[in-house]
Amino acid sequence: MKTLHRLVASVTAVSLFIFPASAADTPPISATDLAARLSALQQDGESYVRLKLEVQQPAGTTKLALQLQIKQRRTKAGTDVVYQVLWPKERKGEGVLLRKTANKPATGALLVLPDTIRPLGASQMNEPLFGSDLSYADVLENFFTWEHQAIVGAEVVDRVNCQILESKPGKGQQSPYASVRSWVDTRRLVPLRVEKYLASGQLARRIDTTKVATDDNRRQIPANLSVRSRNDSFSEFDGSRIKHDVNYGDHEFTPEGLKDMAVPRSTSE
Repeated sequence: MKTLHRLVASVTAVSLFIFPASAADTPPISATDLAARLSALQQDGESYVRLKLEVQQPAGTTKLALQLQIKQRRTKAGTDVVYQVLWPKERKGEGVLLRKTANKPATGALLVLPDTIRPLGASQMNEPLFGSDLSYADVLENFFTWEHQAIVGAEVVDRVNCQILESKPGKGQQSPYASVRSWVDTRRLVPLRVEKYLASGQLARRIDTTKVATDDNRRQIPANLSVRSRNDSFSEFDGSRIKHDVNYGDHEFTPEGLKDMAVPRSTSE
């Protein structure tokens, strides 16, 4: 399944982040090819995700716990993501729509209970997703499409040899981050760690994959993520339940569509 771009990405992400496994023995791969493969695998069309989110602030103290559903459409043309609260009961129906097309500024909308829709502009994309340590931008961004990609080292993460891929936006590619480093298990094409840096060089967010699972397309994905930001906060995302055989209408990804909590039917039904 996807990341917080797809949280997001949304989450990133939304994202949230889906990266299928490759062959058991992979030859050396260039930074450009690795980024291209990771980018293409994020653009996996339409999917539906059930997600559990827990935010601890400070770490070890639960601040909030939510169950969410995610409707998303991720293609080369752009990304549309809807996050909706299923639980707790008093927050059921809260939602956020996020949209990013090519290199245009991201936009979106919030559904605030009981029935108020508020627009989200590009200047608000660094705000937190439901109070978590992921931002709206994290859910939407596909930094593997950025112009500058480089292999800057190698390191073992959770006993897995990883290549460190550094991504930097080019001219006209807007982002709150100056660079992103991904520790990629190149055998499975799973990022086991992602660090996002500001222009000052400060680490803004660190995202660790804490569980790798097999999705409905028999691909290995980062199922559980832990996210830390610069404040004393820690968020855990469990999004291993994902369906790809779904079909959305354009209405799903409109501000009015935020009011629709229906679970999509499978295309095989």
